[in-house]
Amino acid sequence: MFIILMCLSLFRSKLHMEDTLSAVEHDNAFGDSRDTKKVDIPRYAVISTSKGSITVELYKEGSSPEVVEKFVNSCLKGRFKGMFFNRVIKNFVIQGGDDDSVGTTEDWTSKGKHYSQLDTSLKHEAFMLGTSKTKRDGGRFDLLITTAPIPDLNEKVNVFGRVIKGEDVVQEIEEVDTDEHYRPKTPIAIIEVTLKRKF
Repeated sequence: MFIILMCLSLFRSKLHMEDTLSAVEHDNAFGDSRDTKKVDIPRYAVISTSKGSITVELYKEGSSPEVVEKFVNSCLKGRFKGMFFNRVIKNFVIQGGDDDSVGTTEDWTSKGKHYSQLDTSLKHEAFMLGTSKTKRDGGRFDLLITTAPIPDLNEKVNVFGRVIKGEDVVQEIEEVDTDEHYRPKTPIAIIEVTLKRKF
């Protein structure tokens, strides 16, 4: 009887998790990360933050499928849990990462461009999800969400998705007080990232 109850419980759990993939419980759900051609990439990711949830559509058929695969594998390994948004630049970008050194976003802003006054014909829009092209050791992976068009986005960022829900959360994060290095004075954390097949 105990075995039958356990089987029923497992079956119900499987049904519940059919469309939602937990980053920790299903560590091998997309196959071996070394064999990226066999990785079954989900279409969406929900980034739960201390300010609310941000849903992104992943560009798995885009120009950088290997970046999406790396993002998925990082989710499955729980690498984003507890990560902080370490750069917030109004009318530009919010960045989450585990590297606190002065980096990409400050390099961009040092050019003195006024991103709030860009030509509206630019193809790079707000609310794009990407990661910096800077080489990172130890499997580090930073997340960038643009809050305005960025003309030289392709020079610095691998874009691999876009926000489809939670733009208000992105804007709320964008409005927090920061120090002179664009670090939020009050920490804003990523609680977890959940992968989904359906929206």
